[in-house]
Amino acid sequence: MTNVIGLIPLAQVSWGLFAGLLLAVIAAAVTAVIILERVRRTEAEEKSREIIERAEQEAERIAKEAAVEAKEELFKNRARFEEESKETRQELRELQRQLAKREDNLDNKNEILQKKEKYVEDLEKDLAERLRTVAGREKELAALIGKEKDELYKIANMSRDEAVELLLKRLEDEVDKEADQVIRRAIERIQDEKEKQAQKIVMTAISRCAVEHTADSVVSTVDLPNDDMKGRIIGREGRNIRAFEQATGVDVIVDDTPGVIVVSGFDGVRRETARRAMEKLIQDGRIHPGRIEEVVDRCRKEVEEVMKQTGRETAADLDVHGLKAETIQCLGRLKYRTSYGQNVLQHSIESAKLAAGLAGELDLDTALARRIGLLHDIGKAVDHDMEGGHPEIGADMARRWGEDAVVVNAIAAHHEDCPAETIYAVLAQTADAISASRPGARRESLERYIKRLQKLENIANSFSGVDTTYAIQAGREVRVIVKSDEVADNELGVLARKVATEIENELAYPGEIKVTVLRETRSIEYAK
Repeated sequence: MTNVIGLIPLAQVSWGLFAGLLLAVIAAAVTAVIILERVRRTEAEEKSREIIERAEQEAERIAKEAAVEAKEELFKNRARFEEESKETRQELRELQRQLAKREDNLDNKNEILQKKEKYVEDLEKDLAERLRTVAGREKELAALIGKEKDELYKIANMSRDEAVELLLKRLEDEVDKEADQVIRRAIERIQDEKEKQAQKIVMTAISRCAVEHTADSVVSTVDLPNDDMKGRIIGREGRNIRAFEQATGVDVIVDDTPGVIVVSGFDGVRRETARRAMEKLIQDGRIHPGRIEEVVDRCRKEVEEVMKQTGRETAADLDVHGLKAETIQCLGRLKYRTSYGQNVLQHSIESAKLAAGLAGELDLDTALARRIGLLHDIGKAVDHDMEGGHPEIGADMARRWGEDAVVVNAIAAHHEDCPAETIYAVLAQTADAISASRPGARRESLERYIKRLQKLENIANSFSGVDTTYAIQAGREVRVIVKSDEVADNELGVLARKVATEIENELAYPGEIKVTVLRETRSIEYAK
């Protein structure tokens, strides 16, 4: 019992120690846990700071890249905007220029219309005044005639027929003088306005046309590398040159001229084919009948392709659309066709531009006028192979190709072979005459030129009262000097009309010829 009781304090001590130790261990464990938690928290905070710093750096980098990209995109957009703005401003300036030009054209047309209206009003007033004057003159004339009849019956010992004849002669002289004076006054009033309007229309049309012309001929020359090539071209007993002429339909002239041979023919297409074939044969060196036929056939196809391409380019340049393939082909053939030394294709292009310019001045359809001007000589492409004149042939071709009746009539009437049914036919005649008759357009032999000038002078000299006649300006004007003691001033207009009428009846010429009649009176005295 005593032992048990003695053990109780020991047990209590042991349990107390154990409890203390346990508490210490627990405290140590709690402290360790707290320390570990703090360490982990510190590490987490450091990692968090590092992550935040890296995120901030990455965000800053991304923000900088975004800012750079935004600036670049801004610069691109700004450049694109500036370019588009520049184009828009350019378009606006062009539109403003076009509007200003149209306003100027409208102002000019309005001014012309106002002048025409004023001119018509003046003519109406003048006509009314003339009618009143003529009515008064008729009364006066009737009274004078009656009075003269009475005087003649009383004074002169004349029969009635003789008196009538005398009166009619005097009346005719007075009427001629009066008519000449009236005509001269009318011509003086309208001359300035007429010439200004005509010059403006014609010069505007011509100024819009700048087509170069070359003087074509009926021969083409081919250069030879050496004179030995002539013998190879001729061949044994001339078989090569005969085969070439037979295949091409042209004449080959081989003379003593060194380094050159001549290809001659009136058909420009055949001549061009022969020229190309000869150049290819000379370059190749193999010249024999079989090779000649092969090369000529290939060159013929090349020339046909060139004609098609030329026709297409010409139609495109002039903005003429809807042409048939046959029309394009014939248009290209005109490149190798000449008329009085003038290339027909260039003449057609010039006529198209002139017709369009004239139509524009007259407020007509410029596209239709340009089409007519281009096609008016289309018949010359095949007139070597068909019967009839080129206006008739061209009109028939245009009709088969489905061209409008206005175009067909203009082609047929451009040389006045048939009546002009529309104003466009008159435009075709005018454009054709301007292009053909301008200085340098066509060649004319010296003998023919001199004969035409002599004929002009002889026609004018055939009239009574003419002293001297001069044909000037290459036959475009005739100056007629009359004898002052035989021809009066009031007779100059009548004489000029008679000379012009006789020239129209006797001569054929392009364009027009101006007739100028001059009368000069000189009074000379000597002081002694």
